[in-house]
Amino acid sequence: MYDIKLVKRNTEMKTHNLKQATTVFLFTFLYGCIATSQRSDTATSSPYTIGYTSLPSGIIEIYEGTAEGTSTITSTQENGGYVAWSPNGKKIAFYGKYDDKKTWSIRTMHIDGTNRKRLTHAKNKWDNAPDWSPDGKSIVFAREYKNSEGFWYPEIWIMNADGSEQRQITSLRGSNPIFTPDGRIVFSWEFEDKTSAISIVDIDGKNVIRLTHHSAQEWHPEVSPDGSQIAFMSDRDGNFEIYVMDIDGSNQKRLTNNNVDDWYPSWSPDGSHLIFSAATGEKREDRTIYMMHANGSSIRPIIKGGAQAAWLKTVK
Repeated sequence: MYDIKLVKRNTEMKTHNLKQATTVFLFTFLYGCIATSQRSDTATSSPYTIGYTSLPSGIIEIYEGTAEGTSTITSTQENGGYVAWSPNGKKIAFYGKYDDKKTWSIRTMHIDGTNRKRLTHAKNKWDNAPDWSPDGKSIVFAREYKNSEGFWYPEIWIMNADGSEQRQITSLRGSNPIFTPDGRIVFSWEFEDKTSAISIVDIDGKNVIRLTHHSAQEWHPEVSPDGSQIAFMSDRDGNFEIYVMDIDGSNQKRLTNNNVDDWYPSWSPDGSHLIFSAATGEKREDRTIYMMHANGSSIRPIIKGGAQAAWLKTVK
C-alpha cells in the first residue's frame, strides 16, 4: 500500500535557468508501506518519481518523494505532455506546441531544467507520445498530420536521441509507440473504421503482430518493466477502462470498472502497481491521477488536476 501526502504552495525561486515564479510541491511517497500497524514481509520503502501534465495550466510537473520525508522540486515551466523518462532517469522527452499550437514537436530536457532541446521541426504536424529505447540511444514517437483528404493520419517514427536520422518505421497507421525491454515496439494500430488494436512490431518495421481483436478503440499501451505484460486503455465494454494482458496478447483482463473514462496507465518500477488518469468532471482540469495494485485492487486518488502521468522506471 501507499501512504501519500500532497501539499501545494507557491514560491519564488531560481533553479538553473528557471528564472520565474514556479510552483513547488511537497510530495511524500512511501512505496510499499502499510498504512496500518501491520506490514507485509515483502514491503519496502524506496524513493519514486512521477512526471505528469498539470491541469488546467498544461505545465509538466515532476515530483519526487522519499520514505524519509518530503522533497521539493520546481515546475519545469514547459507546456506539453506525454512525459517519457530516459533509462537512466536523468532526462525526460515530451511534446511541446508551436505555431499557435498547429505544430507539435518532440523535446528533451534534464529534469533540473537544463539542456532543453527541440528535436523535431515538422511544420503543421503533431509529433507526440515519445519513448526511449532501452539503451537510451533512440526515441520512438508518433507523428500525426492531415492527409490529402483532410483526415488525420498517424505514423510511427524513430530517431536518434539527439534528433538526428529521423525515419518512419512502418507504413501502417500507428500511434502511442513504446519500447519493450528487448527492443521491439508496441503500438496502437489504427484502422479506417476508427477502431484500433494493440500490436507489436520489430524496430525495422517487420513482423507486425496484432495482439487485440475487438471492435473498439484501444490505445496507450504500456509495457511492464520485465516485459511480460502490457497495460492499455480500451472502450470494448463501453467507456474507456484499463486492461492488462500478457506480451503475446493472451490472458486479457479488465482492471478498472466504473462509469468514467480511465486513461494512460503507467507501471511502477517493480511492476507491482499502476497509475492512470480518470475524467472526474466535464472540465479539462477535472482529471485525477489514481494508483492501484497491478491486479486492479486498492484504487485510490493521489493527484487532482493531472493527466498523462509517467512513473520513473529507474529504482534509485
